[in-house]
Amino acid sequence: MEKSLVAFDETQVPIYYSRKTADILHKYGPGPRIHFHMGLFDAGATPNTTVSQRALKQRIVASQEAIVDHAARSWGAYTAPPGRLLDIGCGVGGGSIYWAQEHGAKVTGLTVAGEHVPVIKDLARQAGVADRVSPLLGDVHDFTAGKKKYDAAYANESSGYMDRERLFKVVAKSLRPGGWFGIQEHFICRPEWTDFIDGYYKTRLGTLSEYIYAAEAAGFELEQDEDVTDRVAEFWVQSMAWNTAELDRAERGGERDAWSRERLIESTVTHGKLFRIWRDHAMETRLLLFRLGGGG
Repeated sequence: MEKSLVAFDETQVPIYYSRKTADILHKYGPGPRIHFHMGLFDAGATPNTTVSQRALKQRIVASQEAIVDHAARSWGAYTAPPGRLLDIGCGVGGGSIYWAQEHGAKVTGLTVAGEHVPVIKDLARQAGVADRVSPLLGDVHDFTAGKKKYDAAYANESSGYMDRERLFKVVAKSLRPGGWFGIQEHFICRPEWTDFIDGYYKTRLGTLSEYIYAAEAAGFELEQDEDVTDRVAEFWVQSMAWNTAELDRAERGGERDAWSRERLIESTVTHGKLFRIWRDHAMETRLLLFRLGGGG
């Protein structure tokens, strides 16, 4: 794999997410389950984008919910729900609240953005699961859960910000034997696009083989690997349409809740590039399920 020319600075990640908070709440809210990740569409679906901005938002949010639920179903959470789950890089808590509401899990939501903690607490209260969702400010690289505390761990488009070897070692120490680690992430297939994406999202994406090697070194086996690239690429089109509608609304004199005109234009142009990258499989989105040994 080619090395990225973009130097990764871990200190920029909490700054990036803190600055994004208002945008996330405006575009994907009001919740209480608010996600900041790609969504799943039916295979071959190209939903009409000449609809209202409200309809676009509903469609985007539904797709985000769909991929979380699809992963949970594929990973067996409906038949054997995890009692305790660690949500790594939980954002504003959409996934944490999902696992608490739909599967009854007690969830620790780990975030590096301090301002997300009160937001998650408020959203969990609205969802009626304040007693099952515990947001925690901290860096997973330094996380200590107490030995073998969790039945499962979950990282939805957050592992790209982390050192994979350190991540898997921490998760291995946190899970009970036989516990699982579910990941939704993007993987580099054409390295020439790495700097563009890493620079825009302040991340450091890797390859699938990098994840597998790091997992095996920590005692995990890859149990499931599902390529959902073709079913998530449409997310960029729908998101781009929402951005355009928001720009039109602002230019007609509508109130600007969060996004500046410059930010909307930049995001819209970038989403067009991202759609082509995903359509051509220069990047791939996969749902991975790793199982920690020693559960037999």
